[in-house]
Amino acid sequence: MNKFSAILERIRGKEGTIIPVLRTVPLFEGLAFRDLKKIELIAHERTFMPDEVVFQERQPGTGMYFIKKGLIELTKTIDHERVRIAELGEGEFFGEMSLIENYPRSAQATASMKTEVLGIFRPDFFDLIDRNPKLGSKILLKLSERLANRLRKTTEMKLKEVE
Repeated sequence: MNKFSAILERIRGKEGTIIPVLRTVPLFEGLAFRDLKKIELIAHERTFMPDEVVFQERQPGTGMYFIKKGLIELTKTIDHERVRIAELGEGEFFGEMSLIENYPRSAQATASMKTEVLGIFRPDFFDLIDRNPKLGSKILLKLSERLANRLRKTTEMKLKEVE
């Protein structure tokens, strides 16, 4: 490493293990390194073992998770049975609705295998928005786009069922 690279690294900081994961998440697409560093400061790393529950259905939502490595199964109780609604892998995220609303979880999230996640929790996220409204607006816009897309797909599925 030359002298210039070493100085630049000290100014910018090292990526570590969290920023590379954040770079893969569509929610943070296009964010500058300095913005990703701010998100890194509020991200919590956690490992879940196979069959360990990340959160229960109807539990109060406190934050969202990004899958660093592994698989998460989302299930919902329908007619007293657990029904799988999705299986998510590396780079995907879940539980995002709890960042913007204080409402019980609509599904249960369970690790299908040893799974490493990053969690961002509501109080930290709102503190980030207070300290950096421009960054918060970018994230909220991406989050809104994802939720709008999900609503659109659900509406299309319901219309197909009616036909």
